[in-house]
Amino acid sequence: MPNKTPARRLTPGPDRDKLAQDLKKRYDSGASIRALAQETGRSYGGVHRLLEDAGATFRSRGGASRRTES
Repeated sequence: MPNKTPARRLTPGPDRDKLAQDLKKRYDSGASIRALAQETGRSYGGVHRLLEDAGATFRSRGGASRRTES
């Protein structure tokens, strides 16, 4: 049997709302979604969903833009 960790689902309620607001505050301060996911032990998608529920305004993706040369 594989070693799987149990799902970290938070049922709707004050605990989930508090976590979502805390993550939003840290994201708005500059933390990346990946960093927040790693710190909390949650998936990228789970953190993204919590941020979305908290009303976060997402930053554009990072990295250098590609330039076409003519």
